Amino acid sequence: MKSKKRKALFYLLSLPAIVAVVLGALLFIYAVTPLDSAKDKSIVVDIPTGSSLIRVINILHDAGLVRNRFLFHVLVTVKGGARSVRAGEYEFAANLSPSMLADKLLHGDIKKYRVTVFEDSSLPQVASRLMEYKLINEKDFFELAQNREFLSSLGIQSSSMEGYLFPDTYFLDRSMTTRQIMRMMVERFQARVSAEMIRQAAQKGLNVNQFVTFASLVGKESGYAAEKPLIAAVFYNRLKKGMPLQCDPTAVYDLKNFTGKVTRAHYKRESPYNTYRIRGLPPGPIASPGLDSFQAVLHPADVNYLYFVSKGDGTHFFSSSLIAHHDATIRFRNMMKREEKTDEAVR
Repeated sequence: MKSKKRKALFYLLSLPAIVAVVLGALLFIYAVTPLDSAKDKSIVVDIPTGSSLIRVINILHDAGLVRNRFLFHVLVTVKGGARSVRAGEYEFAANLSPSMLADKLLHGDIKKYRVTVFEDSSLPQVASRLMEYKLINEKDFFELAQNREFLSSLGIQSSSMEGYLFPDTYFLDRSMTTRQIMRMMVERFQARVSAEMIRQAAQKGLNVNQFVTFASLVGKESGYAAEKPLIAAVFYNRLKKGMPLQCDPTAVYDLKNFTGKVTRAHYKRESPYNTYRIRGLPPGPIASPGLDSFQAVLHPADVNYLYFVSKGDGTHFFSSSLIAHHDATIRFRNMMKREEKTDEAVR
Protein backbone atom coordinates (compact mmCIF):
# COMPACT_ATOMS: atom_id res chain seq x y z
CA MET A 1 0.00 0.00 0.00
CA LYS A 2 2.81 2.35 0.92
CA SER A 3 4.56 1.44 -2.32
CA LYS A 4 1.49 2.47 -4.35
CA LYS A 5 1.30 5.77 -2.49
CA ARG A 6 4.97 6.41 -3.12
CA LYS A 7 4.49 5.72 -6.83
CA ALA A 8 1.46 8.03 -7.00
CA LEU A 9 3.41 10.74 -5.21
CA PHE A 10 6.36 10.25 -7.57
CA TYR A 11 4.14 10.61 -10.64
CA LEU A 12 2.45 13.63 -9.12
CA LEU A 13 5.76 15.34 -8.44
CA SER A 14 7.13 14.37 -11.85
CA LEU A 15 4.14 15.70 -13.76
CA PRO A 16 5.29 19.36 -13.84
CA ALA A 17 8.71 18.25 -15.01
CA ILE A 18 7.16 16.12 -17.76
CA VAL A 19 4.90 18.98 -18.81
CA ALA A 20 7.90 21.33 -18.80
CA VAL A 21 9.89 18.94 -20.97
CA VAL A 22 7.02 18.52 -23.42
CA LEU A 23 6.39 22.24 -23.61
CA GLY A 24 10.10 22.88 -23.97
CA ALA A 25 10.26 20.40 -26.84
CA LEU A 26 7.23 22.00 -28.50
CA LEU A 27 8.77 25.45 -28.07
CA PHE A 28 12.08 24.25 -29.49
CA ILE A 29 10.41 22.68 -32.53
CA TYR A 30 8.34 25.83 -33.05
CA ALA A 31 11.40 28.10 -32.67
CA VAL A 32 13.54 26.34 -35.27
CA THR A 33 10.87 25.57 -37.86
CA PRO A 34 10.79 28.17 -40.68
CA LEU A 35 7.44 29.79 -41.30
CA ASP A 36 7.59 28.91 -44.99
CA SER A 37 10.87 27.39 -46.16
CA ALA A 38 9.71 27.44 -49.79
CA LYS A 39 9.38 31.23 -49.94
CA ASP A 40 12.43 33.42 -50.53
CA LYS A 41 10.65 36.78 -50.62
CA SER A 42 11.15 39.52 -48.03
CA ILE A 43 8.50 41.24 -45.95
CA VAL A 44 8.99 44.76 -44.61
CA VAL A 45 7.22 45.82 -41.41
CA ASP A 46 7.37 49.02 -39.41
CA ILE A 47 7.44 48.87 -35.62
CA PRO A 48 6.23 52.23 -34.24
CA THR A 49 8.00 53.89 -31.33
CA GLY A 50 6.58 52.86 -27.96
CA SER A 51 5.01 49.62 -29.20
CA SER A 52 4.37 46.98 -26.56
CA LEU A 53 5.47 43.41 -27.20
CA ILE A 54 1.84 42.37 -27.76
CA ARG A 55 1.43 45.10 -30.38
CA VAL A 56 4.68 44.07 -32.07
CA ILE A 57 3.51 40.45 -32.24
CA ASN A 58 0.16 41.54 -33.68
CA ILE A 59 1.94 43.55 -36.36
CA LEU A 60 4.09 40.54 -37.26
CA HIS A 61 1.00 38.29 -37.25
CA ASP A 62 -0.88 40.64 -39.59
CA ALA A 63 2.16 40.65 -41.90
CA GLY A 64 2.05 36.84 -42.04
CA LEU A 65 5.31 36.39 -40.14
CA VAL A 66 3.94 34.95 -36.87
CA ARG A 67 1.29 32.23 -36.86
CA ASN A 68 1.21 31.30 -33.19
CA ARG A 69 1.22 34.52 -31.18
CA PHE A 70 1.29 32.77 -27.80
CA LEU A 71 4.35 30.65 -28.59
CA PHE A 72 6.16 33.60 -30.15
CA HIS A 73 5.44 35.69 -27.04
CA VAL A 74 6.89 32.88 -24.88
CA LEU A 75 9.90 32.60 -27.20
CA VAL A 76 10.71 36.31 -27.02
CA THR A 77 10.22 36.30 -23.24
CA VAL A 78 12.54 33.31 -22.84
CA LYS A 79 15.15 35.18 -24.89
CA GLY A 80 14.86 38.03 -22.37
CA GLY A 81 13.37 40.59 -24.71
CA ALA A 82 9.90 41.27 -23.41
CA ARG A 83 10.69 44.98 -23.14
CA SER A 84 13.59 45.50 -25.53
CA VAL A 85 12.21 45.49 -29.07
CA ARG A 86 13.65 48.46 -30.94
CA ALA A 87 11.28 50.57 -33.02
CA GLY A 88 12.02 50.95 -36.70
CA GLU A 89 11.64 49.40 -40.12
CA TYR A 90 12.52 45.71 -40.38
CA GLU A 91 12.96 43.47 -43.39
CA PHE A 92 12.37 39.78 -42.74
CA ALA A 93 12.78 36.85 -45.10
CA ALA A 94 9.61 34.77 -45.20
CA ASN A 95 11.66 31.61 -44.63
CA LEU A 96 13.11 32.76 -41.29
CA SER A 97 12.51 30.58 -38.27
CA PRO A 98 10.68 32.22 -35.34
CA SER A 99 13.92 32.10 -33.34
CA MET A 100 15.85 33.98 -36.04
CA LEU A 101 12.99 36.45 -36.43
CA ALA A 102 13.00 37.10 -32.67
CA ASP A 103 16.79 37.56 -32.68
CA LYS A 104 16.56 40.22 -35.43
CA LEU A 105 13.96 42.06 -33.37
CA LEU A 106 15.89 41.86 -30.11
CA HIS A 107 19.17 42.91 -31.74
CA GLY A 108 17.42 45.92 -33.32
CA ASP A 109 18.48 44.73 -36.77
CA ILE A 110 16.46 47.39 -38.56
CA LYS A 111 16.54 47.87 -42.32
CA LYS A 112 19.47 49.98 -43.54
CA TYR A 113 19.54 51.92 -46.78
CA ARG A 114 22.83 52.31 -48.62
CA VAL A 115 22.64 55.86 -49.94
CA THR A 116 25.35 57.51 -52.04
CA VAL A 117 25.30 61.30 -52.11
CA PHE A 118 27.24 62.31 -55.17
CA GLU A 119 30.01 64.88 -55.28
CA ASP A 120 29.01 68.42 -56.23
CA SER A 121 25.36 67.93 -55.29
CA SER A 122 23.50 71.08 -54.27
CA LEU A 123 21.23 71.18 -51.22
CA PRO A 124 18.09 70.47 -53.31
CA GLN A 125 19.89 67.56 -54.98
CA VAL A 126 20.96 66.13 -51.62
CA ALA A 127 17.39 66.46 -50.36
CA SER A 128 16.03 64.79 -53.49
CA ARG A 129 18.47 61.91 -53.08
CA LEU A 130 17.46 61.31 -49.46
CA MET A 131 13.78 61.60 -50.29
CA GLU A 132 14.15 58.84 -52.88
CA TYR A 133 14.52 56.51 -49.88
CA LYS A 134 11.89 58.34 -47.77
CA LEU A 135 14.53 59.14 -45.17
CA ILE A 136 13.85 62.82 -44.51
CA ASN A 137 11.08 65.34 -44.18
CA GLU A 138 11.65 67.87 -46.98
CA LYS A 139 10.25 70.84 -45.05
CA ASP A 140 12.37 70.04 -41.99
CA PHE A 141 15.45 69.57 -44.17
CA PHE A 142 15.36 73.03 -45.72
CA GLU A 143 14.39 74.72 -42.47
CA LEU A 144 17.28 73.06 -40.63
CA ALA A 145 19.67 73.88 -43.47
CA GLN A 146 19.26 77.57 -42.62
CA ASN A 147 18.57 77.32 -38.91
CA ARG A 148 21.20 79.54 -37.23
CA GLU A 149 21.05 77.67 -33.92
CA PHE A 150 21.47 74.28 -35.59
CA LEU A 151 24.28 75.56 -37.81
CA SER A 152 26.05 77.03 -34.80
CA SER A 153 25.71 73.76 -32.84
CA LEU A 154 27.54 72.05 -35.69
CA GLY A 155 30.26 74.69 -35.84
CA ILE A 156 29.22 75.95 -39.28
CA GLN A 157 30.05 79.63 -39.75
CA SER A 158 27.74 80.14 -42.69
CA SER A 159 24.13 81.10 -43.34
CA SER A 160 23.40 77.72 -44.92
CA MET A 161 24.42 74.09 -44.76
CA GLU A 162 25.19 74.16 -48.48
CA GLY A 163 28.61 72.59 -49.03
CA TYR A 164 28.83 70.96 -45.60
CA LEU A 165 26.79 67.79 -46.27
CA PHE A 166 29.70 65.65 -47.30
CA PRO A 167 29.29 63.56 -50.47
CA ASP A 168 29.81 59.94 -49.49
CA THR A 169 28.05 56.60 -49.04
CA TYR A 170 25.89 56.37 -45.93
CA PHE A 171 23.96 53.56 -44.26
CA LEU A 172 20.76 55.12 -42.97
CA ASP A 173 17.49 53.90 -41.54
CA ARG A 174 14.03 55.38 -41.28
CA SER A 175 14.10 55.52 -37.51
CA MET A 176 16.59 58.39 -37.86
CA THR A 177 15.28 61.94 -37.86
CA THR A 178 16.09 64.50 -40.54
CA ARG A 179 18.20 66.34 -37.98
CA GLN A 180 20.19 63.19 -37.14
CA ILE A 181 20.93 62.47 -40.80
CA MET A 182 22.06 66.03 -41.49
CA ARG A 183 24.24 66.00 -38.38
CA MET A 184 25.83 62.73 -39.51
CA MET A 185 26.67 64.21 -42.92
CA VAL A 186 28.22 67.33 -41.37
CA GLU A 187 30.25 65.18 -38.98
CA ARG A 188 31.49 63.20 -42.00
CA PHE A 189 32.59 66.52 -43.54
CA GLN A 190 34.43 67.41 -40.34
CA ALA A 191 36.12 64.01 -40.28
CA ARG A 192 37.24 64.11 -43.92
CA VAL A 193 38.17 67.79 -44.25
CA SER A 194 40.86 67.70 -41.60
CA ALA A 195 42.13 70.41 -39.29
CA GLU A 196 45.42 70.29 -41.19
CA MET A 197 43.63 71.01 -44.48
CA ILE A 198 41.82 73.94 -42.87
CA ARG A 199 45.16 75.21 -41.54
CA GLN A 200 46.67 75.01 -45.03
CA ALA A 201 43.69 76.88 -46.46
CA ALA A 202 44.16 79.61 -43.84
CA GLN A 203 47.75 80.01 -45.02
CA LYS A 204 46.32 80.80 -48.44
CA GLY A 205 44.07 83.45 -46.93
CA LEU A 206 40.90 81.35 -46.94
CA ASN A 207 38.64 80.88 -43.95
CA VAL A 208 36.60 77.67 -43.70
CA ASN A 209 33.59 79.02 -45.58
CA GLN A 210 35.78 80.46 -48.35
CA PHE A 211 37.65 77.16 -48.56
CA VAL A 212 34.41 75.21 -49.02
CA THR A 213 33.10 77.84 -51.47
CA PHE A 214 36.27 77.76 -53.58
CA ALA A 215 36.23 73.94 -53.66
CA SER A 216 32.57 73.92 -54.69
CA LEU A 217 33.32 76.13 -57.70
CA VAL A 218 36.18 73.86 -58.76
CA GLY A 219 33.99 70.77 -58.38
CA LYS A 220 31.10 72.21 -60.39
CA GLU A 221 33.41 73.20 -63.23
CA SER A 222 34.97 69.77 -63.73
CA GLY A 223 34.31 66.19 -62.74
CA TYR A 224 37.84 65.13 -63.70
CA ALA A 225 40.18 64.99 -60.71
CA ALA A 226 43.27 65.36 -62.92
CA GLU A 227 42.29 68.80 -64.21
CA LYS A 228 40.88 70.25 -60.99
CA PRO A 229 44.30 71.70 -59.95
CA LEU A 230 44.28 73.55 -63.30
CA ILE A 231 40.77 74.92 -62.66
CA ALA A 232 41.87 76.05 -59.19
CA ALA A 233 44.96 77.70 -60.67
CA VAL A 234 42.82 79.69 -63.14
CA PHE A 235 40.65 80.98 -60.29
CA TYR A 236 43.67 81.88 -58.14
CA ASN A 237 45.28 83.71 -61.07
CA ARG A 238 42.08 85.64 -61.72
CA LEU A 239 41.72 86.58 -58.06
CA LYS A 240 45.29 87.92 -58.01
CA LYS A 241 44.59 90.09 -61.06
CA GLY A 242 41.23 91.30 -59.74
CA MET A 243 39.39 89.62 -62.61
CA PRO A 244 35.89 88.19 -62.12
CA LEU A 245 35.99 84.40 -61.79
CA GLN A 246 33.29 83.95 -64.46
CA CYS A 247 32.32 80.52 -63.19
CA ASP A 248 29.25 79.45 -65.18
CA PRO A 249 27.52 77.40 -62.43
CA THR A 250 27.40 80.46 -60.16
CA ALA A 251 25.29 82.33 -62.72
CA VAL A 252 22.41 79.88 -62.30
CA TYR A 253 22.97 78.62 -58.76
CA ASP A 254 19.97 80.38 -57.22
CA LEU A 255 17.59 79.56 -60.08
CA LYS A 256 15.13 76.97 -58.80
CA ASN A 257 15.15 73.63 -60.67
CA PHE A 258 17.49 74.95 -63.37
CA THR A 259 18.44 72.53 -66.13
CA GLY A 260 20.00 73.08 -69.52
CA LYS A 261 22.80 75.30 -70.77
CA VAL A 262 24.06 78.50 -69.22
CA THR A 263 23.49 81.34 -71.70
CA ARG A 264 24.71 84.93 -72.10
CA ALA A 265 21.45 86.09 -70.52
CA HIS A 266 22.38 84.20 -67.35
CA TYR A 267 25.74 85.99 -67.22
CA LYS A 268 23.87 89.31 -66.84
CA ARG A 269 21.66 88.16 -63.94
CA GLU A 270 21.74 90.20 -60.75
CA SER A 271 22.65 87.65 -58.12
CA PRO A 272 25.10 87.71 -55.17
CA TYR A 273 26.45 84.38 -56.48
CA ASN A 274 26.93 85.36 -60.12
CA THR A 275 30.70 85.63 -60.55
CA TYR A 276 30.19 87.33 -63.92
CA ARG A 277 28.76 90.30 -61.99
CA ILE A 278 30.70 90.18 -58.70
CA ARG A 279 34.41 90.16 -57.92
CA GLY A 280 35.94 87.42 -55.83
CA LEU A 281 34.24 84.36 -54.39
CA PRO A 282 30.46 84.19 -53.96
CA PRO A 283 29.11 84.50 -50.39
CA GLY A 284 28.88 80.74 -49.87
CA PRO A 285 29.29 77.31 -51.46
CA ILE A 286 27.16 76.27 -54.42
CA ALA A 287 27.44 72.50 -53.84
CA SER A 288 29.06 69.84 -51.67
CA PRO A 289 32.58 69.32 -53.06
CA GLY A 290 34.56 66.10 -52.86
CA LEU A 291 38.05 65.70 -51.40
CA ASP A 292 39.78 66.08 -54.77
CA SER A 293 38.26 69.56 -55.13
CA PHE A 294 39.51 70.54 -51.66
CA GLN A 295 42.97 69.20 -52.50
CA ALA A 296 42.99 71.16 -55.76
CA VAL A 297 42.37 74.38 -53.84
CA LEU A 298 45.23 73.53 -51.49
CA HIS A 299 47.55 72.40 -54.29
CA PRO A 300 46.75 74.31 -57.50
CA ALA A 301 48.82 73.66 -60.61
CA ASP A 302 51.80 75.95 -61.20
CA VAL A 303 50.53 77.51 -64.43
CA ASN A 304 49.65 80.98 -65.69
CA TYR A 305 46.31 80.04 -67.26
CA LEU A 306 43.46 82.55 -67.02
CA TYR A 307 40.83 80.89 -69.20
CA PHE A 308 39.36 77.51 -70.01
CA VAL A 309 36.69 76.26 -72.40
CA SER A 310 34.84 72.96 -72.60
CA LYS A 311 36.06 70.51 -75.22
CA GLY A 312 32.66 68.81 -75.24
CA ASP A 313 33.82 65.62 -73.58
CA GLY A 314 33.78 66.81 -69.97
CA THR A 315 37.36 68.12 -70.07
CA HIS A 316 38.65 71.62 -70.83
CA PHE A 317 41.21 73.47 -72.92
CA PHE A 318 43.24 76.04 -70.99
CA SER A 319 44.70 79.32 -72.24
CA SER A 320 46.86 82.11 -70.86
CA SER A 321 45.67 84.89 -73.18
CA LEU A 322 42.27 86.16 -74.25
CA ILE A 323 43.15 85.76 -77.94
CA ALA A 324 44.11 82.12 -77.47
CA HIS A 325 40.95 81.58 -75.45
CA HIS A 326 38.73 83.09 -78.17
CA ASP A 327 40.39 80.91 -80.80
CA ALA A 328 39.92 77.79 -78.67
CA THR A 329 36.30 78.70 -77.97
CA ILE A 330 35.49 79.05 -81.67
CA ARG A 331 37.37 75.85 -82.52
CA PHE A 332 35.68 73.64 -79.95
CA ARG A 333 32.23 75.12 -80.49
CA ASN A 334 32.50 74.45 -84.22
CA MET A 335 33.71 70.93 -83.45
CA MET A 336 30.73 70.28 -81.18
CA LYS A 337 28.31 71.64 -83.83
CA ARG A 338 29.78 69.29 -86.43
CA GLU A 339 29.42 66.36 -84.05
CA GLU A 340 25.79 67.31 -83.34
CA LYS A 341 25.04 67.41 -87.08
CA THR A 342 26.73 64.02 -87.54
CA ASP A 343 24.64 62.56 -84.72
CA GLU A 344 21.43 63.94 -86.26
CA ALA A 345 22.37 62.47 -89.65
CA VAL A 346 22.98 59.07 -88.08
CA ARG A 347 19.60 59.18 -86.33
